[in-house]
Amino acid sequence: MSKISAADVKKLREMSGAGMMDCKKALVEAAGDFEKAIEILRKKGQKLSAKRADREAKEGVVLAVVSDDKKRGVIVRLSCETDFVSKNKDFIELTEGFAKIALHNFPANKEELLNLAYNDDASVREKVTEQVGVIGEKIELSAYERLEAEQVASYIHMGNKAGVLVGLNKTGNGFEQAGRDVAMQVAAMRPVAVDKANIEQTVIEKEIEIGKEQARLDGKPEAMLEKIAKGKLSKFFKENTLLNQQFVKDGKKSVRDYLAGVDNHLTVTGFKHIELGK
Repeated sequence: MSKISAADVKKLREMSGAGMMDCKKALVEAAGDFEKAIEILRKKGQKLSAKRADREAKEGVVLAVVSDDKKRGVIVRLSCETDFVSKNKDFIELTEGFAKIALHNFPANKEELLNLAYNDDASVREKVTEQVGVIGEKIELSAYERLEAEQVASYIHMGNKAGVLVGLNKTGNGFEQAGRDVAMQVAAMRPVAVDKANIEQTVIEKEIEIGKEQARLDGKPEAMLEKIAKGKLSKFFKENTLLNQQFVKDGKKSVRDYLAGVDNHLTVTGFKHIELGK
């Protein structure tokens, strides 16, 4: 059996983040070979990941980051089982690392992100699996979104519970606060689309039918149902489309009015919103 020094154990712990005893056992099993030891730790993580696959990971960290030129942004959600883990500095830094990789490579979807290299030794997917063994909880990179626009603004809700990206149609330093205000609006009011034109026709038809049935149950005349339902649809648009929502910082304005007050031609081209537990 190879003699494993305390310095070797400490080095492997710094490389992997695993516990001291786990590192020592892995080094003994690998006869002092660090690469083999890391592989052993990963395998342990894979086994643990399989065991915990049916556990719920509703806690975690959501981060939204934007490129230096403010043309691109990404949101990542790294989920875990307990808030104790989600508040851990190393867990937050791990999420930050995944977000940086996503922003740099700008993958089209979560699967592409998971397949990207985390470092010379592991992919993002493998790093996540490794951390299951290190932390002892179900860990998963559970959500990813990206956004491109003339200017992208971001907002992270207190405690990393939610992240928002908002795309604006114009760029300029004067629009940074407007973008952040609208991103906060998205976090607070959870719109389903930017404007009425972005709502799918099937959703509109469903809302009209719901409105008709509600009016029918209220005893309204059949001839009035269509008109009543369309009135309810207008309320649905106002409450659920971003530009038509009441602006949370000034209830006398809509979000559209607020943006027009900043610049007459300023508007939102898109948004992305990820929360914990969704």
